[in-house]
Amino acid sequence: MTLSAQGFARVTHVSRETMARLEDYVRLLAAWNQRINLVGRNTIGDVWQRHVLDSAQLMAHLPPGTRRLIDLGTGAGLPGLILAILGVPEVHLVESDRRKAVFLAEAIRLTRAPARLHVRRAEELPRFSADALTARACANLTDLLALAEPFMVGTTVCLFHKGKTAAAELTEAAKDWNMLAETLPSVADPSGCILKLEGVSRVER
Repeated sequence: MTLSAQGFARVTHVSRETMARLEDYVRLLAAWNQRINLVGRNTIGDVWQRHVLDSAQLMAHLPPGTRRLIDLGTGAGLPGLILAILGVPEVHLVESDRRKAVFLAEAIRLTRAPARLHVRRAEELPRFSADALTARACANLTDLLALAEPFMVGTTVCLFHKGKTAAAELTEAAKDWNMLAETLPSVADPSGCILKLEGVSRVER
């Protein structure tokens, strides 16, 4: 059974104004997805669960008082733009694909989200620290932590969407990275999880 907009509102208890902005985003996503591949065509019919709720669930796991968040390889703005609409004060969306970036610029304008778009690869972004880092279907965990490293300080929390390979990726990443890792069940995808990583640092050789 697919989740409707009304069902999402009941589950998350968001305000009417926030729901209106999310609905604007979903309409724009559906229209643009007919022209460029923003999300899987077979998932757009269940967009409220597969994409909006999947992104929104991260709000509960952000560090208290989170002000700045960086979303690496944001694609269609998932999860970063959704988190900006839901109230994170400063969200940086990193996306090197220029066609996706055009969509993102329009989505930011339409939803009035407190988000800044960086049309470049994460490796090319000037260093600045973030309270939280997110990524969804971006890279394997070892590579993802290397991308995230310039933006992490001791208190930064990483929230990464992962699938069935999460445990294997954690084992592999532990060869190069120290971290306190927690695997959280996804409320939107029974086969997926959220990796919550804290205290991330490179293993000293």
